[in-house]
Amino acid sequence: MNARASAQHYRQTAVQSAVLEASPHRLVALMLAGIRERLQLALACMEKGDIARKGQAISEASMIIGELDGSLDHKAGGDIAAGLSALYTYAQRRLVEANLHNDPGRLQEVDGLIAEIEGAWQAIAPAGA
Repeated sequence: MNARASAQHYRQTAVQSAVLEASPHRLVALMLAGIRERLQLALACMEKGDIARKGQAISEASMIIGELDGSLDHKAGGDIAAGLSALYTYAQRRLVEANLHNDPGRLQEVDGLIAEIEGAWQAIAPAGA
């Protein structure tokens, strides 16, 4: 196994361990960070002209957003859940457009939206999370 494969294996193991040990709050934080990492990767791939990897990174970001949207409790969350769902739907639409048009501005817009959610989520972290 080469060094790159070893590093990738180590990273996957570390991520799996973090997820298995995460509180629900931490799990959402990991998902938000994962979206942003994939958006940054997509931007870098866009700059290098790596269209296939760009599309994969955008697809992964969109999948995580879909998971977050699907996990919303609309009954308990009321207007907040409805607002987040609308924002997630908008973000996914912008990701499709960014991929189709190779538009870094749309990726940066979604990254900014997710960054705001991430910041708000971190601000409400329970003690010890």
